[in-house]
Amino acid sequence: MPAIIVGLDGSPESLAAADWAAREATQRGARLCLVHAADTVSSLYVPYMGVPAPGAIEAHCEWSARLLDEAESRLTEGHPGLRVTTRRAETAAVTALLTAEEDAELLVLGSRGLGTVTGFLVGSVALAVVARSERPVVLVRAGEQAHDEHLPNAEGGGGGPGTTSCRDVVLGLDLAEPDDTVVEFAFESARRRAAGLRVVHGWNPKAAYGYGAVLDSGLEAELAAETRHGLKDVLRPWQDKFPGVEVRAQAVVGSAGRHLVHASRDASLVVVGRKKSHAPAVGRIGPIAHAVLHHACAPVAVVPHD
Repeated sequence: MPAIIVGLDGSPESLAAADWAAREATQRGARLCLVHAADTVSSLYVPYMGVPAPGAIEAHCEWSARLLDEAESRLTEGHPGLRVTTRRAETAAVTALLTAEEDAELLVLGSRGLGTVTGFLVGSVALAVVARSERPVVLVRAGEQAHDEHLPNAEGGGGGPGTTSCRDVVLGLDLAEPDDTVVEFAFESARRRAAGLRVVHGWNPKAAYGYGAVLDSGLEAELAAETRHGLKDVLRPWQDKFPGVEVRAQAVVGSAGRHLVHASRDASLVVVGRKKSHAPAVGRIGPIAHAVLHHACAPVAVVPHD
């Protein structure tokens, strides 16, 4: 059975990530694995003496076990039939999560939300995992709930599963290097949610002829039409493969990052790609993914590709 991994540290954002991952695992028919890394042991030592503070390690182990047990109980109670397992790693968080993902199809982490204007606070652990992961990584903000993925009801109140339709999945698509792994992830996500797919491609007309070029309105309109046709050509085989997914494609002028952030306000999930580094131990996050990670209002999936 495929697995979804969640990094759990007891923070509100990690608990929100666990809830999101439980819903995703239920949709996928996957098992859920909660991972807690005991990377705080070094902080339990008395400064300058190099010996453990009395009872600190035992207390931390008890807290860690309780955290995992309580999360497991809560999630299995809220999602009958969901198989939940737990793992306590004796390594640093980044190492623990990257090791755990070897047997998983998706990794889910929490990221503290700072509001709709300033967006995410992406910690060093999350950034390191996103930059080096071989699997898609989803970042979820603190406070994210199931009804946030759905459109408001007729009275303007919050929707929810079974009451209103799911908000669109938003895909940032690079026409220069459209990767099948990223596109398929977005279509599959939309299909599972019975949601529409909104595809955003950012382009700069002057880049096609050099930034010093001066374009008349006729040439710019022609380039815009070519870009729209290019989007249709890339998406056509995927629409044939996923006929139940309604697709809206947009070719927008300027960086795709800010357009994706804007689109995230009405999205259930934002999907962006990340080109794998030739030095996996270092990793990298491209400028579009970086902008979306820091400012999106919805959960963000970063999908690595060659």
